[in-house]
Amino acid sequence: MNRAAQGFLLFLVGGAVLRASLSQEYLRFVKPGLRPLLLAAAAVLMLTAAATIWPELRRHRDRAGAEPTDGDGHGHSHNKARVAWLLLLPLFALIALVPPPLGSYAADRTGTALQPPLAYANLPAKDPIQLTLLDYAGRAVYDHGRSLSGRRVEFSGFITFGSHGVPYLTRMILNCCAADAQPVKVALTGALPEQIRPDLWLDVVGRYDTRQSKDEVNGGPIPYLDVVSAHPVSPPADPYES
Repeated sequence: MNRAAQGFLLFLVGGAVLRASLSQEYLRFVKPGLRPLLLAAAAVLMLTAAATIWPELRRHRDRAGAEPTDGDGHGHSHNKARVAWLLLLPLFALIALVPPPLGSYAADRTGTALQPPLAYANLPAKDPIQLTLLDYAGRAVYDHGRSLSGRRVEFSGFITFGSHGVPYLTRMILNCCAADAQPVKVALTGALPEQIRPDLWLDVVGRYDTRQSKDEVNGGPIPYLDVVSAHPVSPPADPYES
């Protein structure tokens, strides 16, 4: 592959990064705070690609002026070069297609990532209290529900199932990017919709339940929530928590 083709591939990669960064697609791969770095990386890739392609195009144009032709007046090397560029179409398709965010398949094969938080912020007086799933799980396990007692809470996640068919509400937690994502799970009991299925996103309102179970993968703690109401929702633009 010549330098012009290499530069074009680099431009495609930079364009894909730029496209994802300007939309919400990048949230499927990294934390929101990394968006400026992605934009900078896309700019560097595309400028490097331009600096690689431009000299090659000039040299190709200069050689074309002196290239011998056949009887029909067409250069054979031109035709071969045009056909060779078609080999880039499969790569363009791979770059343009965005994979879905991690869901139940990854969560079922990874143990809970729940860790003791550094501190607990005071909860507002509103009802229900809107929390992240991670915040609820941490307070339920490591604060023993003291800040949750007698309160209704609301959060969202997608459905996974334990080995005994217990439904979990789950969110994938990012430290940096999707490659290091791990799940945090909350077991659900109470008023659940009929026919829930893996990867169905639910918004739930419920109360702290004192029960806990252990993750089948790594033995980590999984708190319970006594669900008062629940309804399906569309996946959020940012499906991960951190």
